[in-house]
Amino acid sequence: MFRRIFILGAGAIGSSCGARLSGKNDVILIAKKEHADAINRKGLVVRGEMEGVLRIKADTEIREIPPNSLIILTTKVHDSKQALEPVVKLLRKDTVILILQNGIGNEEIVKSVVGNRCTVERGVLHFGAEFLKPGEVTIMKGWVVLGNTENGRRIAQLFNESGLEARVVDDLKKDAWRKLVANCIVNPLSAILQARDYEVVAPSLEGLRDQIVNECVQVARAEGVEFDKTLRKSIDEELSKLQNYSSMYQDLVKGRKTEIEFLNGKVSELGRKHQIPTPVNDTIVSLIKFLEEKHAGRAER
Repeated sequence: MFRRIFILGAGAIGSSCGARLSGKNDVILIAKKEHADAINRKGLVVRGEMEGVLRIKADTEIREIPPNSLIILTTKVHDSKQALEPVVKLLRKDTVILILQNGIGNEEIVKSVVGNRCTVERGVLHFGAEFLKPGEVTIMKGWVVLGNTENGRRIAQLFNESGLEARVVDDLKKDAWRKLVANCIVNPLSAILQARDYEVVAPSLEGLRDQIVNECVQVARAEGVEFDKTLRKSIDEELSKLQNYSSMYQDLVKGRKTEIEFLNGKVSELGRKHQIPTPVNDTIVSLIKFLEEKHAGRAER
């Protein structure tokens, strides 16, 4: 279906996607040197939903792009430009870039780098993963949502045939917003409280979750996205099943910059645009930025 699949930014999520796709496809993980070296030396060790050692090719950069290739972008949002800039000169008209990242508005960031050199598609991830150490990840059960476009349907077929559940929807914007709301709860709360994802659904945090969701819903409505009153409870139900540590928690532990500006920070930004107060999300952004400063430079472990 695609001659080659590159996972650009193969950390926890990217490696998980690559693991699922590697059985029936030519997959190359583009990762940091330590992770790539470990994979090339002993294979990718996967735990959780999949168990075993997978022989997958890994590299630190994309060196050439064959015709009819798929690039799955799984970097942090703030790393998108840096990851894509070296690739631009290699892109072909039939190359497809699939964005699988947190946040909204990611397409604009990617298109500002690649222009009209290739096709850009967006997907929404609904599963977690943990980076245990170089060459080893834990994979959680879940699915991917894609838009109802020719390439969206094509990629969904690829994913489903490879054992990664994919769903096609007509309103991908609403699904992306729903995922944003969920991330505005689970990522910062798990990071601040040093808790696993399911723990943030504690009854004692219900009022705080309500306030986060209410602000997000008001801003989403101003952006043309409507949700019903069951949103928070449905998100609670989804989060209660997640045993992993969030990506934001993992970033702070490792002294890395988080995606807070593209999650709660994005809600605050759009709130200002529409003159909608977002005091709870504003406060959460400040708390995470403090923790970023506190843990900056912490050694990887």
